[in-house]
Amino acid sequence: MKLVELEIKGISYSETQSGTYALILQEIEGNRKLPIVIGGFEAQSIAIALDDDIKPARPLTHDLFKSFAEHFEITVKQVIIHKLVDGVFYSSMICEHNKIEEIIDARTSDAVAMALRFGAPIYSYDTILKRAGFNTTVSTSKTLSTEDENWSQDWKKSPTTQNELPTSLKRISTSKLKSLLKKFVTAEDYEKAAVIRDEITKREA
Repeated sequence: MKLVELEIKGISYSETQSGTYALILQEIEGNRKLPIVIGGFEAQSIAIALDDDIKPARPLTHDLFKSFAEHFEITVKQVIIHKLVDGVFYSSMICEHNKIEEIIDARTSDAVAMALRFGAPIYSYDTILKRAGFNTTVSTSKTLSTEDENWSQDWKKSPTTQNELPTSLKRISTSKLKSLLKKFVTAEDYEKAAVIRDEITKREA
């Protein structure tokens, strides 16, 4: 399976789940974005690693792990986001010690935080990007079915709710969810788009 290298494009606060954030990854040689919902602590750790000007007074957990690993000459060589099940991403850290590689399972948020600290590349499989990524170059003028067109018009007529998620996605048809998904991707609201994507993924599994 083809591996695709990713880079971090940003972190946004989640308006749908209190205390969570959306980590936005994008393929380096392309336009597909992969949003992943992560916790507040992991978001803070990733943000600190991205900003060279921020130095915490005491080491964070990921900083401690890096110091521990370096003391015993262990290096994180790369991170691979290798599986997506029911909206949950699974990752592995490829580590090296005495020229021997070991694979360690990790939450994606932790794996990304460690990759940043070791300067290790982040990859995912092309199949995962095709399934869960959003291509930001897709034309918004693409012809829609009659049902999707009606849904789009209804959505446009409700300016007070167009930036909000429906209270229950389970009551909405898949075709309408896909139409709503296009709207959030166009608005670059990837956190909400990820929630809808995960619901669609569950139905099509």
